[in-house]
Amino acid sequence: MICDHINGLWQNDPLRLLHNAALQKLFDEAERKCLHNLKDFGADTVLVEGGGYEKIWLETQPMGGEMYWKRNMTAAMNNQLLFMRTQRADGRIAGSIQCHPDGTIEPQFNKFQGFCFPLHALNMWYLSGKEPAYLDMLADCLEKFDAYLWKTRDSDGDGCLESFCVYDTGEDNALRYGHAPVYCTTDTPPEDADVVPMASMDVTSFSYACRDTLAEISRLRGDGRESEWREKADAVAANLKARLWDDKRHACFDRDKHGKTIDVLCHNTLRCMYWGSISQEMADAFVRQHLLNPQEFWTPLPLPSVAVNDPLFRNAPENNWSGQCEGLTYQRAIIALERYGYEPIVTKLGRKLLDAIIRGGYVFTQQFDPFTGEPSRVGMVSHEVLSRDSDEPFQDSYGPTLLAALEYIAHIWGIALVGDEVWFSLGSGLSYAYAQRFGDDVYEIKSDGRSGTIYKNRIAVGSASCGVRLVTNRDGKILRTVKIEEGV
Repeated sequence: MICDHINGLWQNDPLRLLHNAALQKLFDEAERKCLHNLKDFGADTVLVEGGGYEKIWLETQPMGGEMYWKRNMTAAMNNQLLFMRTQRADGRIAGSIQCHPDGTIEPQFNKFQGFCFPLHALNMWYLSGKEPAYLDMLADCLEKFDAYLWKTRDSDGDGCLESFCVYDTGEDNALRYGHAPVYCTTDTPPEDADVVPMASMDVTSFSYACRDTLAEISRLRGDGRESEWREKADAVAANLKARLWDDKRHACFDRDKHGKTIDVLCHNTLRCMYWGSISQEMADAFVRQHLLNPQEFWTPLPLPSVAVNDPLFRNAPENNWSGQCEGLTYQRAIIALERYGYEPIVTKLGRKLLDAIIRGGYVFTQQFDPFTGEPSRVGMVSHEVLSRDSDEPFQDSYGPTLLAALEYIAHIWGIALVGDEVWFSLGSGLSYAYAQRFGDDVYEIKSDGRSGTIYKNRIAVGSASCGVRLVTNRDGKILRTVKIEEGV
């Protein structure tokens, strides 16, 4: 069986110590509450989304699983394998997978539900021992899904893939969808909707992510198809830019079934950055003109789903992608911004999110008010707004927020393993020690908040003033230095 050797080889026992009482409490609470989301799906242990969402969702849990590898490698791998093993013969991947009380596993094909999968599934190959069979399985999965997308989701032949329902992109209650159905179980577009099938920057980016990852897999396997997949990925990016990018407004906009621009400034261009489907120039323009604009997305707590000055913005706390800041957006933003060299913004965002969680009483909820940073108080099951005197259990332990918090800590004051690299981040202003075990090796940071030293197996391999990231190979050889704070 693929990756049966994991438990025997990798004993991941990370040790972290942050010399800051509030941040240490946040870290410990996040670690503890993540345990609530470990569930048995039949014979497989998985990490569900949590916060009242008891499934594994394609938009969250492959990413969440990969971010959880250092705590539970088995669950991390199962969060990838279950989506691959339940893929339909025609190539479609389940948007969510549910486990019924009798242990029966139900893959659900009534929506795409986003696509935070290829990048994370590939990194799991590096983390789990580089098993060839797993890489072959992933390549086959992505190639079939990409073919399925182009067979079924370009109904008008314009080179941009389409969303048929609200949950194709996982944007619950997003007003820009008009009267689109929530679910769609067919491979043909609905006929009675006013907006869909809409040419979607998200769904088009699904294909780019498949092809981009397939190019990397081809490089790793040496199968001679790297340039083929790279050309195919570039073709998708070119179509996205030609059809959905507005060069004067510096952002992507979807188009409705009639080809009309859906004039809503939403955060989804940042999602395109997560998938890597737009150019550096496009990303720079979006970040400069919109992401850092306090009148749009750089609110006191940044990253609302829709620009706060847009007519369709709604500061609605109950599972609504028309306004409030989402924990999932913060989770994706780490990768989105680091892809394009915006590590200092990641540091700023992380500090803001962590501060909001601390001020909110260490509650890990799905949404936050962009003006106050207050966590949205909703029912754990109902996800409806609760009054302050309600005794109904409120939402907590929402997985994307938990893992976003832990990842920001790792990317500011800690250690991350990405591919064959080890990222040692020396954030300023905090005296701390951080250690990460990988196999038989232990990587460590010790910092007084002004400078820090990095170690492999207790041997110092480098040092630097704080505000940078030292990137090494697995042997501890420094490959490059990356600025993670402005002014460094």
